[in-house]
Amino acid sequence: MIYSRKNFGVDMKKVEIYTDGACSGNPGPGGWGTILVFNGIEKELSGGEPKTTNNRMELSGAIAGLSALREPCEVSLTSDSKYLVDAINLGWAVKWKNNKWIKPDRKPALNSDLWEKLLDLLEIHKTEFIWVKGHNGHPYNERCDELAVREREKFS
Repeated sequence: MIYSRKNFGVDMKKVEIYTDGACSGNPGPGGWGTILVFNGIEKELSGGEPKTTNNRMELSGAIAGLSALREPCEVSLTSDSKYLVDAINLGWAVKWKNNKWIKPDRKPALNSDLWEKLLDLLEIHKTEFIWVKGHNGHPYNERCDELAVREREKFS
């Protein structure tokens, strides 16, 4: 499913983004890793926090990747996070936002600050979210995991 509310032009650059998050404890020290691929050129990004959750790191990786783009792009974003991919592809995040960050079970949606940032970025870029099984030999997913773990270990 491609998330978009805008009518994008046909001459957009096509970019692949791969992301992963890692956390030791939940909450605990965490990191994220992101790889952007455009015309065969790869750019690695990573970061972390001393006390966070795995879901926050998964969202942070996606936000960092999309934020690094300097113009509206057509993006395929691949992640092993069902939380991230399903919340976008199944429309949960938009429903949470439209319901003032309250889920159907009347509990608050977690990480609303990050979801807000991500949804704003999705208004700029034509983005398709793709889920891949983690730790299953996908080269970019494995590399993103290495980046995320390296960042997490800075806080351990």
